[in-house]
Amino acid sequence: MAAQLIDEDPELAHQHALAASRRAGRVAVVRESVAITAYAMGDFALALRELRTYRRISGSDDQIALIVDSERGMGRPDRALEEARSVDRAALPTATRVALAIAMSGARLDRGETELALGELEIPELNPDLAFDWSPALFSARAAVLEDLGRGEEAAFWQERADVAAAALGHGDDEELIVEDAYDDFAEEPVGIVIDEADHADTDIDSVEPRNTEQESEQESAEAEAEAEQPEDAERAE
Repeated sequence: MAAQLIDEDPELAHQHALAASRRAGRVAVVRESVAITAYAMGDFALALRELRTYRRISGSDDQIALIVDSERGMGRPDRALEEARSVDRAALPTATRVALAIAMSGARLDRGETELALGELEIPELNPDLAFDWSPALFSARAAVLEDLGRGEEAAFWQERADVAAAALGHGDDEELIVEDAYDDFAEEPVGIVIDEADHADTDIDSVEPRNTEQESEQESAEAEAEAEQPEDAERAE
């Protein structure tokens, strides 16, 4: 119930989460829900307490970005960066690692370290031609930092990429997009889409399918064999 209400009524969602915590306070996901709803309401002290409880119960660092942002909300960017450095970022899921980079960039901005804030966003997932669930937020964060640095042209480019990625992911309509599933052969990897401003404005984005390279290769081999047999057939005819 809390998850369904959080966008529409964070306070009511928080009340539902608190009620659940009174009945099942030792269940990790319940404490996580209390933390997320508290964060949505701006109660960063409660969010931090519940996030740490969730991490202790679950043994997971998947909410580390929210911990970092909650420390920022408490006006403690130094503590935020300490929390961020306390985890092995290479061991985090990709979406969590990206969210953490954005939160760390924000903490750098809080400290007035704009160049370092930009550096926090220099991660492998910063690819303007691929859109994943995290891409719009990552691109927008980079655009905001570039704007703060007075690099308006670059900022405009990354904000445009954020808008294109959001549209490609279904957060808007853009008839001039062609999108393709990427990395479908790697089930353990996040699945993204190739984004591009294409000349084929009439292409239905839902109809674009990955190329079957194996089938194409077999077809090319068959054509090559047929061409090789043609001279022999001509000699027999003579």
